[in-house]
Amino acid sequence: MKIKQILNNNAVVIIDQKEEKIAIGSGIAFQKKKNDIVNPNKIEKLFVLKENERFHQLLLQIPEEHFALSEEIITYAEQSLGTKLSEHIHIALTDHLSFAIERIRDGIYVKNKLLQEIKILYKNEFNIGLWAIKHMEKKMNITFPIDEAGYIALHIHTAKLKSGDMKQTLRQTAILSHMIQTIRDHLKMEMNEEDLSYQRLITHLRFALLRINDKQQHTMDEEMLKMIKLKFPASYECAQQIATELLHHYQMLLPEHELGYITLHIERLRIK
Repeated sequence: MKIKQILNNNAVVIIDQKEEKIAIGSGIAFQKKKNDIVNPNKIEKLFVLKENERFHQLLLQIPEEHFALSEEIITYAEQSLGTKLSEHIHIALTDHLSFAIERIRDGIYVKNKLLQEIKILYKNEFNIGLWAIKHMEKKMNITFPIDEAGYIALHIHTAKLKSGDMKQTLRQTAILSHMIQTIRDHLKMEMNEEDLSYQRLITHLRFALLRINDKQQHTMDEEMLKMIKLKFPASYECAQQIATELLHHYQMLLPEHELGYITLHIERLRIK
């Protein structure tokens, strides 16, 4: 495996079996030059990246320590989740972190409006995000707001195989946030994000959206649905408002049976 291009001290482009690949490893390019042989024992990650030209340019433009931090976080995430992440995470997370570090050093902080929903929907990924900001604080000697843990969690969730893309993840999370705000406004009540009933509501709404996307039905006995409407009229009216908002803003139709289940979750919050 010969070096075709040195990207930084920890990343090189190599030719392996007549194929161009990116090899990553601590000090893999130390005292190396083009056409030198790479020590296989130094390679920690080896992959063919479809967007390798963009990755080349990114690694040539950002500080090497930013790339190293990103790779450490990716490794920790894969170990914590017990799964490999999409190769695109090497571009997406590295790009995000490098920009975030420079932005925070300049005193510019971006509020994460979806933070509360991210905490509940992507709990494992959010915990990784919390570890990541603490890890970066030790290495970079700057303080990262908790909002960054949320952004990192979104990147990691999106990079899990079959999790969709970032645009899809952001859209679903934003819709959930809108649904929760509709409940707050309709019932004129605050919610405790640590409350188990709130977390169950968020989880149910998430799967309700997935069922709509997959054209699946969550059925309920007709007699049960009638009883719910009669017994919990305020909560059912709130669920209807959610359905109206979904249809108006996102062209998503929420089946009536689904409204029954949502009503039950809303009622649990109301009686707290």
